[in-house]
Amino acid sequence: MKDTLIGVDLAKNVFQLHGTSMTGDVKYRRKLSRTQFFRFMSEQPPALVVMEACGSAHYWARELVKLGHAVKLVAPQYVRPFVKRQKNDAADAEAIVIAARQPEMRFVEPKTADQQARAVLFRARERIVHQRTELVNALRAVLYEYGQVIPQGIGHVKRVEAIVENAEIDLPELVQEECRDLLAQISEKTVRIEEKTKKLANLSRHSETARRLQTMPGVGPLIALAVEAFAPAMESFRCGRDFAAWLGLVPRQFSSGGKERLGRVSKAGQADIRRLLILGAMARVSWASRKPPAQGSWLSRMLAKKPRMLVAIALANKMARKIWAMLTKHEDYRDPALVVAV
Repeated sequence: MKDTLIGVDLAKNVFQLHGTSMTGDVKYRRKLSRTQFFRFMSEQPPALVVMEACGSAHYWARELVKLGHAVKLVAPQYVRPFVKRQKNDAADAEAIVIAARQPEMRFVEPKTADQQARAVLFRARERIVHQRTELVNALRAVLYEYGQVIPQGIGHVKRVEAIVENAEIDLPELVQEECRDLLAQISEKTVRIEEKTKKLANLSRHSETARRLQTMPGVGPLIALAVEAFAPAMESFRCGRDFAAWLGLVPRQFSSGGKERLGRVSKAGQADIRRLLILGAMARVSWASRKPPAQGSWLSRMLAKKPRMLVAIALANKMARKIWAMLTKHEDYRDPALVVAV
């Protein structure tokens, strides 16, 4: 049983430590450099170390576990209410300890090195997609100044190329050169996006978790890898509804006096998985408009009486709960219609 609780306020160069007993009695306050911090922690008996879930926290969690310490990560927004008066490193470290001692406190699961590597690749692809979107919008803005209105979307790049090379459209030579340069940059970004997409798809083929998730309609390699990279172990959630709430796919509550008031989705959770699940749900809803689902099914009943976007959000919530069930029970997706038929 560990008898010391150490709160660590992480930084690039100087770390602030606040050590207490499990009952809250202060043992020491230290300000250490990076090398001093690692040396100091290696000399300490096994303790419970608590840090904010911020930059480098997952790395230090893995390193401290190797030294025999137990590590817990607290979301920064849960620490903020416990900061006393002025904000500084010492006050932050003390607030981390106070927050960790709350019996109802929720902690962030430390990530493995492989999880972080997948997250880096996923975010790298997202970054290039944003850069390509910026270039496409810049190209549309240039042509708009000369009376050429181009719809949004990467799918209209061929139309832009035709406009730039059309001799009948009176574009100045400098504008044509700039447009060709932007088109070349867009083409280069597209090649890089395709390369990273193939790499992600290859990773999903070699992962049992990603393979299992892709048995669900609407879940592809990107969603499967995002769940594997960003989501904690599903056993940390009591039920599928908790996982959906963690993703921010539940309504915001404004309830008081026993009267429930529910608003739009909270968007308070993991944005990458939530966005991809909604896109996957929208794809299923769009497909249902061309090929209607089974008569009497949940999707059929919802589409008959609700707007498509609302149905997509509700479907994304159901997909999140099914993902939790599949990963906790270690089972592939089972189509409810086929289960009922059997």
